[in-house]
Amino acid sequence: MTLLANASPARYELGELDKESRMGGLGEETHAREVRTIDLSDFERRKAEIADELWEAAVDIGFFQVSGHGIALADIAAAFERAEQLFALPEEVKAQWPLARNAGWEHKAQIRPSTKTPDQKESYQVTRPRMAGLWPSDAELPGFRAATLAFERQCWEVGMRVLSCFAYKLGFDDGFFTRAHDPEAASYQSTLRMLHYFAVDPALKDELGLWRAGAHTDFDCLTLLFQRAGQGGLQVLPGKEMESRQWTPVEPVEGVITCNIGDMLTRWSDDRLPSNFHRVRNPLPHEYQGARYSLAFFCQANEDAVIAGPRGKYPPITGAEYLRQRISANFSNRY
Repeated sequence: MTLLANASPARYELGELDKESRMGGLGEETHAREVRTIDLSDFERRKAEIADELWEAAVDIGFFQVSGHGIALADIAAAFERAEQLFALPEEVKAQWPLARNAGWEHKAQIRPSTKTPDQKESYQVTRPRMAGLWPSDAELPGFRAATLAFERQCWEVGMRVLSCFAYKLGFDDGFFTRAHDPEAASYQSTLRMLHYFAVDPALKDELGLWRAGAHTDFDCLTLLFQRAGQGGLQVLPGKEMESRQWTPVEPVEGVITCNIGDMLTRWSDDRLPSNFHRVRNPLPHEYQGARYSLAFFCQANEDAVIAGPRGKYPPITGAEYLRQRISANFSNRY
């Protein structure tokens, strides 16, 4: 298919962004890749086996799904319900919590280097130390803050379990990534993100330049993504195969968490664990045209964590500087 025309590409400080800026085309869809599902149950007894399975899936395409993770279906459903309630608030109410440094609400503010057009969505991001003045009141959304923080903690626990397997495979100690993502530290910057992709406007359904989320790799070490059944559109493409432009759909499965390696962990692993391009395409004419909701938890190393791989392939960089460069390329004046 014909690639979308792009403006003259900006030059970015990180190589990840230069790759991303070349990923704006439509490409083709393929079902040839397998997105594996890995069972995390009985984790302590089976950890070595689970670590091997996670490593193989991550090295292969950088994307996998996990079951047996311990977050109850009822808790996931309640988190989606809170997201819907928040996004249903009037825009002037949500505007009280403007996005800054990965915390707060934004509306069509994210412009991917791959597409140069705003993602067709709004989001609300929770980064614990940065939430002063950004929480809905109990009058607006009763119990929202406490319940959201409890769900964020559940996500963090799953993320640290998975990352401990990668620490083991990379030769770090079991607690290496847990210390680097310490939620009690003021430098903590892992983020829970609620996402609302807009229902398709019939007047714009043939507009090829619009994406619910343009092609990108994630900034973080590991992403946990919760999808709702019947609300598809997520597609993945391994970074090592980026020139093929062949995208594999990842269908929502109830109770299963879709995971992907982010650029932080790619760098930390000296490129042994590849991050994966992914995007959310607009629905096709025969597909569900309504709103799409998802929940993402980004395991992002603390600001003062030093990202340095065991083989020293890249110069050390702090978590703060790494995210500053990545977010500045996606959001204007938001970091």
